[in-house]
Amino acid sequence: MTEIRLVGTAHVSQKSVEDVRSAIEEFQPDIVGVELDRGRFISLTQETADPTVTEILKGGNFGRLLVQWVLAFIQQRIGAETGVKPGAEMLAAIEEAEAHQRPVALIDRDIRITLSRFWGKMRIWEKIKLIGALIYSLVGVEGQEIDVDEFTNQDVVSAAMEEFRKFSPRGAQALIDERDAYLAHQLLMLGSRYERVLAVVGAGHIQGVQRYLDAPETLPPLQSLTADVKGLPWAKIIGAGVTLLFALLIAAIAFSGVGLDVLLAALVYWVLINGILSAVFTLLAGGHPLSAATAFGVSWLTSLNPALAAGWFAAIVEAKIRKPTTGELRQILEAETFSEMRRIPLFRVVLVAALANVGSTIGTFAYFIFIFPVLGIDPAVVVSDGFANMLQMLQGLL
Repeated sequence: MTEIRLVGTAHVSQKSVEDVRSAIEEFQPDIVGVELDRGRFISLTQETADPTVTEILKGGNFGRLLVQWVLAFIQQRIGAETGVKPGAEMLAAIEEAEAHQRPVALIDRDIRITLSRFWGKMRIWEKIKLIGALIYSLVGVEGQEIDVDEFTNQDVVSAAMEEFRKFSPRGAQALIDERDAYLAHQLLMLGSRYERVLAVVGAGHIQGVQRYLDAPETLPPLQSLTADVKGLPWAKIIGAGVTLLFALLIAAIAFSGVGLDVLLAALVYWVLINGILSAVFTLLAGGHPLSAATAFGVSWLTSLNPALAAGWFAAIVEAKIRKPTTGELRQILEAETFSEMRRIPLFRVVLVAALANVGSTIGTFAYFIFIFPVLGIDPAVVVSDGFANMLQMLQGLL
């Protein structure tokens, strides 16, 4: 009979390191499975080449990249407070298995797939709440005493998992539930080849993985856990909707008879509201004035084109001025304070890209909300008269 034993750990706990070593010594497994994918295993055990600045900027999705960096920073800070490097318990499992001449299996899903599905499954409101919580955590993690060993206590873990599910149900599904199933799949495959399997996993996965091991028939297909998240391209749909709405608004004003001066004012305000907010957010990110000027200059146009983003152009200018280097990615992940992280040029470039886009987006919505009060005209009259006049003109042409 195959026996699969789980060891729950906290990723920055000295007690977890000791628990792992004790479990291997006592259980004497035929193989040790660790909650790592190949990429994280290499980063823990080998010196790896960092991606170039160009590769980082070409990757786009700066918001997701910032979330990933901030999560790594928070874990790094907790590790610094406890004196334990993140992932130390996994390294201990690997070293102890090698000392006992036991093979090691990497049983976690590729981190790129996990992050992609995590970000892709969350709704917009969940993403906004997550970013807000991370900003709060950046302040709270410094100077706060944390008993990390409590995170291996199952009652504490269960409560934390339930809170996360309330906070982001779809995010929890990708980050916890799917990985529970993936880990269980890998352990069952190991169990078909070895009699005694020890799995070292985060404490938050213990209940879920054990539930699947007890009832393997409930496991979802493995392929469903690694496929790309299919969904509507909301960014493009919303972008196309903004373009159409702006075109209809300008056409309605033009045909309503309120005058050329009102039409020109509507166009000028589109440029100003989008541009000023994008520039302000660029400066809030610590961007150079030239980057802010670039965001101001292109925001009105990028808001009308779903394929473009003001942040891309601001980031290119920021990179030209700050000249970030490849080695700065490691500096970001090893920064001791958020202020220190913000001073690193590469982080500044990505923050500029993300916040310039946020400013442009806010500017777009602000325009449609406030444009009629700013112009001092009745929207109902302008829209009805404008479309009636357009319809009359089209009928005349036909």
